[in-house]
Amino acid sequence: MSYDCFRSSGAVFFSMASGSDGPDTLKSPKHTNRLSKEKSSYLLQHAHNPVDWYPWGQEAFDKAQSEDKPIFLSVGYSTCHWCHVMERESFEDEEIGKILSENFVCIKVDREERPDVDKVYMTFVQATSGGGGWPMSVWLTPDLRPFIGGTYFPPRDSGRRPGLKTVLLRIIEQWQSNRETLKSTGERVLEALRKGTEISASPGETLPSGPDVANRCYQQLAHSYEEEYGGFREAPKFPSPVNLMFLMSFWTVNRTSSEGAEALQMALHTLRMMALGGIHDHVAQGFHRYSTDSSWHVPHFEKMLYDQAQLAVAYITAYQVSGECLFADVARDVLLYVSRDLSDKSGGFYSAEDADSFPTVESTEKREGAFCVWTAGEIRELLPDIVEGAAGGATQADIFMHHYGVKEQGNVAPDQDPHGELQGQNVLIVRYSVELTAAHFSISVDRLSELLSDARAKLAEVRKARPPPHLDTKMLASWNGLMLSGFARVGAVLGDKALLERAERAACFLQEHLWDEEGQRILHSCYRGNNMEVDASPIAGFLDDYAFVVSGVLDLFEATQRVRWLQWAEGLQLRQDQLFWDSHGSGYFCSDPSDPTVLLALKQDQDGAEPSANSVSAMNLLRLSHLTGRQDWIQRSQELLTAFSDRLIKVPIALPDMVRSVMAQHYTLKQVLMLADGNTEGFLYQRLPILSSLVPQDGKATAYKCENFACALPVTCPQELRRLLLE
Repeated sequence: MSYDCFRSSGAVFFSMASGSDGPDTLKSPKHTNRLSKEKSSYLLQHAHNPVDWYPWGQEAFDKAQSEDKPIFLSVGYSTCHWCHVMERESFEDEEIGKILSENFVCIKVDREERPDVDKVYMTFVQATSGGGGWPMSVWLTPDLRPFIGGTYFPPRDSGRRPGLKTVLLRIIEQWQSNRETLKSTGERVLEALRKGTEISASPGETLPSGPDVANRCYQQLAHSYEEEYGGFREAPKFPSPVNLMFLMSFWTVNRTSSEGAEALQMALHTLRMMALGGIHDHVAQGFHRYSTDSSWHVPHFEKMLYDQAQLAVAYITAYQVSGECLFADVARDVLLYVSRDLSDKSGGFYSAEDADSFPTVESTEKREGAFCVWTAGEIRELLPDIVEGAAGGATQADIFMHHYGVKEQGNVAPDQDPHGELQGQNVLIVRYSVELTAAHFSISVDRLSELLSDARAKLAEVRKARPPPHLDTKMLASWNGLMLSGFARVGAVLGDKALLERAERAACFLQEHLWDEEGQRILHSCYRGNNMEVDASPIAGFLDDYAFVVSGVLDLFEATQRVRWLQWAEGLQLRQDQLFWDSHGSGYFCSDPSDPTVLLALKQDQDGAEPSANSVSAMNLLRLSHLTGRQDWIQRSQELLTAFSDRLIKVPIALPDMVRSVMAQHYTLKQVLMLADGNTEGFLYQRLPILSSLVPQDGKATAYKCENFACALPVTCPQELRRLLLE
């Protein structure tokens, strides 16, 4: 079991992802609260706590005001391990439940359902405690001002660490005797956060230099790069696709320099090591959340949709720049997993699979990785046949165990398993190349590949019979937009019609279920109902939803050349501009700045597990300007980047995806592909009159390379076009 540990004010706060429902969910519940009427699986997991939970909304706010009670805000998500630990220890505790319900208005929030609320109060917790994570615990005044915050609390005092009961009793006493001090302290912190988080362009400020920002970002990444196994820290190691995509983009404009070559090597080596490691599910495909060690071996076993989406794009990009088939195979592998395990019949994609599950159907306690790990005995029993011609009379199990590092006593070191959940178990990791393994057993590479493929298929069948981990069937517009890009980009590069059809199904799902035509707005989320129907939520979309969907739809347009998708992307971008653009300081707010219940108007300034929506928007605007002829969108993209110039100049490593947009401004975008079909009355020709002058030469398919709204001479030879594009 792995976790992130945060220290603050003498307390240790933990943040960890995984977890799911308990084994006794079918028993008649003793308690039922308002969360039983919600759609979020995370909120439903708390519907039978002895806590009078409310969802985030006016009913809870009015109760706090009318009863003059502080609010206890608890934020988490459905696959968060320590969220479930805190529920089991504290929120299912009758005594603590009584204290909470009688003295506070208790509000539960799914951070994936309300990222706007999560971001505001996480900013407060990080500023006041020095750490952050989930579960997040914050106490607010009735008018939603935070005054105390933290993350995980044990139920009772443990050594020098106060338990939740003690914290609650102290807050009750302080609320009664020292309320004004609490409120004024919270207000001061909030005001400081308003100033400290403000991002805007100063008068006369200009776009930072593309080469300078890119070189600094490269240097900062190179400094943190871990050479042996790739990645950008010792441990834990995260995939960080935004870093890898930047490095490959950096190489494209620095191909002849040693820095460019090093950048490409860093990206490709990291992707290779991840593909060989235990973070990659060698039996059922896809990638786990992160590695707890430096060698990508023992993962935190949760699988997130946004990781699959970005890694599919990163691997297919690596294939494009290197020609190495491994990368194309891994990209397909990721999409196979998503198609099989994270896909709804409506065309949408589910959010996540949990890390924890029951080892057997008889088990009463979940364990991390139970669904994915193997004992040596299981593998020997499953693969007993002697392989004809193999050295030493080796069995299929011998060959498989050698190649994937399986040991009789298990291959997980004790320091990688602090809770003893993986004792005697093996996490599959490729230890040798197929050439070395084949030579070791004196068989051909082709024969080895057949044996390994057959073995993986047998293991996959066994896994199907195991109790599966919890599946979060929430479908988010933002993450579906990212996944749409994955299918569109991989399908386009490989010329795979099935992948492109799956991408179009995803786009149609977004239009049908997460686009409110009457209100002209994206909806943030929908859910798989009890009868497998799609059940939409009324929560309006946030900036991430618009930016990621626009990007995905643009990728789909470029892959299919169907103009309907470009038209929708243009309409979505116009709506995004209306809802979120900061007309005073430039850039986009993360959520509706007019919402009175969201106390900070934030602009996310970090590309992390997901890219910042402002980073994605900067590229969307640039692409759309070339595809629609709207020069004002080039200007808007530049204004956005200028607003973030201080961060881009000082710590570009925090915004590698945005640095790519700065580079695209400087080096001129060459990523837009368009089919001029001759329909002069159609959308494209109306938007780009220049298309009327681009005609086929001698009846042949003809390409034009255009930059800055001016086109070079036509070419009809593929080799000549390749030369032009590589200039």
